[in-house]
Amino acid sequence: MTAGSKPPASRSPAQNPATSRDVDRFLAEIAARPRPAPSGAGGRLLFAMDATASRQPTWDLAAQLQGEMFSAAAAAVGGFATQVCFYRGFSEFRASPWLTHPGPVHRLMASVVCRAGRTQIAKVLQHAINETRQQKVSALVFVGDCAEEDLDQLAGLAGDLGVFGVPAFLFQEGSDVAARTAFQEIARLTRGAWCRFDAASADTLRELLRAVAVYVAGGRTALEDLARRRGGEVRLLARQLDQR
Repeated sequence: MTAGSKPPASRSPAQNPATSRDVDRFLAEIAARPRPAPSGAGGRLLFAMDATASRQPTWDLAAQLQGEMFSAAAAAVGGFATQVCFYRGFSEFRASPWLTHPGPVHRLMASVVCRAGRTQIAKVLQHAINETRQQKVSALVFVGDCAEEDLDQLAGLAGDLGVFGVPAFLFQEGSDVAARTAFQEIARLTRGAWCRFDAASADTLRELLRAVAVYVAGGRTALEDLARRRGGEVRLLARQLDQR
């Protein structure tokens, strides 16, 4: 969101997040570690988040739920690799290495503070295209609350991502009309799904993120099996995919 949006929630000194330099150092440390050998199971999930100022009140919630995706997928079908990326401030865009354990993801997201700025969804879509050109990305998850970019540009990139067979699952916080239009179009063009949530629907978001994790780790069959067992919002998510 722009600088005129609602200010980020205040934090006590003990809770102050690390600086950009600390984030850079953390990413460099992870990148320098030996990469684990492929296990032969699971897929690759690109998890992208809007870290502009208006998202600060629910950033911690999304960070916690993202970490829970690992456990849910591992328990269901064996796990997957994920890369976390986010944008904030003035044209700042960050992406982690591909990770297979929740610990580093939790620490990375805990080091981030949201900053006022415009949305950079086009960068997210282009990054997903670039990553899947190198190695297949199973799905893109995006969590945000607004879209301030040209819809035709976003649609063009979403169409390209759809050609690569990467479905985008877009979770919209709030009820911004422009965001809903853009998110639904991206979901349609990538044969993915869209869903709205707010701070009061954490349980719903948790279930849906777990469903996406199961889809990435085990494919459409695993998601359909979960939908039969869980019903509710998970079934509606699976139904959106069936209609593409």
